[in-house]
Amino acid sequence: MTFSDWLLADLRVPTPHVEHEAQNPWWRVMCLTGVDYFSTLGYQPGIAFLAAGVLSPVATLVLVLVTLFAALPVYRRVCKASPYGQGSVAMLQRLFPAWGGKIFVLVLLGFATTDFVITMTLSAADGANHLIHNPLMPAWMDHQMVVTLLILTILSGIFLKGFKEAIGVAVWLVGSYLVLNAVVVCAGFWEIIKHPSVLHHWRMAIGERHQSIPVMIGLSLLLFPKLALGLSGFETGVAVMPLIKADSDEERIRNAKRLLATAAGIMSVFLIATSVITTVLIPAKEFAKGGEANGRAMAWLAHQYAGNVLGTAYDISTILILGFAGASAMAGLLNLIPRYLPKFGMAPEWARASRPLVLVFMGIATVVTLLFNADVDAQGGAYATGVLVLITSASVAVMLSVWKTKLRWAFIATTAIFTYTTLANIVERPEGLKISSIFIGCILLSSFISRALRSTELRISDVQLDEETDSILAEDADQIIRLVARGPEMGDSVELLDVADWKVRHFHNLSDEECLFFFEVIRGDASDFSETLCVTGRRVGRHRVLSAKSPVVANSIAGMLIYLERRTGKVPHVYFRWTQVSPAVNIMRFLFLGEGDTAPLTQEVLRKAIPQQERRPVVHVS
Repeated sequence: MTFSDWLLADLRVPTPHVEHEAQNPWWRVMCLTGVDYFSTLGYQPGIAFLAAGVLSPVATLVLVLVTLFAALPVYRRVCKASPYGQGSVAMLQRLFPAWGGKIFVLVLLGFATTDFVITMTLSAADGANHLIHNPLMPAWMDHQMVVTLLILTILSGIFLKGFKEAIGVAVWLVGSYLVLNAVVVCAGFWEIIKHPSVLHHWRMAIGERHQSIPVMIGLSLLLFPKLALGLSGFETGVAVMPLIKADSDEERIRNAKRLLATAAGIMSVFLIATSVITTVLIPAKEFAKGGEANGRAMAWLAHQYAGNVLGTAYDISTILILGFAGASAMAGLLNLIPRYLPKFGMAPEWARASRPLVLVFMGIATVVTLLFNADVDAQGGAYATGVLVLITSASVAVMLSVWKTKLRWAFIATTAIFTYTTLANIVERPEGLKISSIFIGCILLSSFISRALRSTELRISDVQLDEETDSILAEDADQIIRLVARGPEMGDSVELLDVADWKVRHFHNLSDEECLFFFEVIRGDASDFSETLCVTGRRVGRHRVLSAKSPVVANSIAGMLIYLERRTGKVPHVYFRWTQVSPAVNIMRFLFLGEGDTAPLTQEVLRKAIPQQERRPVVHVS
């Protein structure tokens, strides 16, 4: 096998979905999404304390309530609407026609890419931070950038190997990580039981700073956007649905709902528990930048109350799961990007294969890591922005899908919560929107460049004729098919067709014995890229008329001609009239509207599709 064969191996798989042997039980797939979702326990308690101080447990309780009663119901509905991982992006695309929907999808893909790429870089950087701060690590390991890039390299190697290996590793990492977190949580509560005075001091601190319960609740609600990183993982959980083993769409949807509910339940328990023990037991100064608990609050507790041996085991587990948190993000990207860009003609065909995309995304992750100097805090704004925009878009999609039912009021409230959270995050940390805008701009630019470069590719993958068309084509005795391109808007009367028939025969010296077939293409959604061409036939007086509907006229005519050459074994001919429009205008009309000066465009599609000139259909223009 050559390197090219290995790199593009899954491009040759005929099915659009994940093969059965690559699918896994839902709980194993949960571990793949969980390496992102659960790994936030490594830094979420510290983020909560820096945002809310002694109110951290109350603010975290708000986060848990939003998780269970807002995010989870939204994504359970998203699962039902997208059994193959299309997600909220596809739900919203259906609301916008043609190019409006495509541009909207590209913008959402920009935010999704921000979320997933920053997940990889931030998690790898935080894993490196845990490693270099472990007291047992040698001094030569104290290089944040080098360790971060090493973690990213290992991650890319696993995905180049395949999904199966990635899920297998994720199961062991998540299992061991949750067990160690449970041990540290138990050790923390045991310390509180042995020294109840720490709990008393915490209650006193709350009483001194916040005089009433309503004030504490209100302040916690206002602080919620700063804790929103604890919501990461839901969109990825939907994106990896094709990896869930199931015998039907209904079973896959049920299993995906189990996945999301189980993950949310486990995470909610740990979020509350870890916020309590870290807030009560860790001195406030240790949470600050440069402090021993900054970005690693649970690791600090593990070393302090469970000993350096278990603390080191916790560090190793945390480092591994943070480093591998990018696996769930990578899985989401590998299921999301090929679903849209190649279909829109806005990415090369190799973008359907996973291994080239792994190399591309890891290259982007490396650049992001270098630009941010592998700093966890610097990437937090972009991460939160990506996560919140996707959750907000999902809540909008679900709200619109249930608009005519009584459930709309519940999802209107949910949408309001996430809209407020997203806007508050953007106002407080505008760098997140700036970074997302860069990703969106790059996706839009590269997409339209790819669209332009691929505009003359043969888009028609299959031609299907009805019985009348078969009968009409069989009337040509010598089987040298001659098509006359004609716009459907020109009318269908016998008199008009008589004139058109006479002009073609007159200008091209064709005898009355030659069979002519009028071929008209009704233009569909020009923003689509590939399609099966369905051709119908009818008779209008003595004339034979073939009709089809397709996104782009020139590509459809070329596809029909190639089909006819293969069907008859003889080179077909097609006849056009020049249009009186500027070439520059024609190019733009062709790229974005699917129309233009059809003759030269058809010739270019044929030239690229059939290198052998002796087999290439002949284009005539008058």
